[in-house]
Amino acid sequence: MCPMNIREGFDGSVGNTPLIKLRSISEETGCTILGKAEFMNPGGSVKDRAALFIIDDAEKSGKLKPGGVVVEGTAGNTGIGLTHICNARGYKSMIVIPDNQSIEKIETLRTLGADVKTVPPAPFANENNYVHVSRRLAESLPNAIWANQFDNTSNRRAHFETTGKEIWQQTDGKLDAFTCATGTGGTFAGVAEYLKQQNKSIRTIVADPMGSGVYSWVKNGEFKSQGNSFSEGIGIMRLTRNLEGAPIDDAVQVDDSEMINILYKLLRKDGIFLGGSAGINVAAAVKVAQQLGPGHTIVTILCDGGARYQSKLFNSDWQKEKGLTPDLVD
Repeated sequence: MCPMNIREGFDGSVGNTPLIKLRSISEETGCTILGKAEFMNPGGSVKDRAALFIIDDAEKSGKLKPGGVVVEGTAGNTGIGLTHICNARGYKSMIVIPDNQSIEKIETLRTLGADVKTVPPAPFANENNYVHVSRRLAESLPNAIWANQFDNTSNRRAHFETTGKEIWQQTDGKLDAFTCATGTGGTFAGVAEYLKQQNKSIRTIVADPMGSGVYSWVKNGEFKSQGNSFSEGIGIMRLTRNLEGAPIDDAVQVDDSEMINILYKLLRKDGIFLGGSAGINVAAAVKVAQQLGPGHTIVTILCDGGARYQSKLFNSDWQKEKGLTPDLVD
């Protein structure tokens, strides 16, 4: 039994991340904008939480047996979290990832020892979509399970039992709104459900990148997209089991220009180096702050760090090619 100030291995180190006041945008909006520092999880992202609960539940149910293989389709971070935990517990991992995701995430997976299968990007309705490919691979392999992060509600429960609870405790229950984007829906739904159970007046607002259909679904009841985004791992065009029934009060849209400007502002003014989905989330928190007015407290998720996107989001040649020149902050 370890003393309370020592954590037991990788899996014992997941969660209990700090809640950081984002000073520059808090000052600009007159609100207190707080970011849950999920990049400080041991695998570097918010997805460590879902990965841990998915594997724990598969072990408890008997589906994941000694020496087994965990197969998943992922934009990268869930695969990284799963592979870390598989390594720690003696399992193998097979990860299917679209080949347009950042090379940093793909190479990290390979370095960790995952069996990485890159596939061309395809919409979910196409049988060659990375999610369907991963399911078929899991079905074809002996002693394998499919993690199924989109529809496996262990994902949502991870955030209900840990992330939401931590946010409530860290703010002493004094928050007015929570916003974050959805990929699987697990983070938003789990946190929103927990917070609403504590205080129904807390506003729960989905952040949605362009090209995703969640904004339209919240506003009009149907998944329709407009534009596109270079953000990775967020934005969906269907109702996942994790998002189903989530308490949603509203939605805001964020475009890539807003996202990249926020990323550089946080980097240059706050010293915080974040990835694209965190940029979407923080930009959405600014919009929510502007809607609510000064004096409110808004919480969002800082999903992962910027180092996983240096070859794209933070590469000046890539930015010029995509027409995304950030407003650099002195």
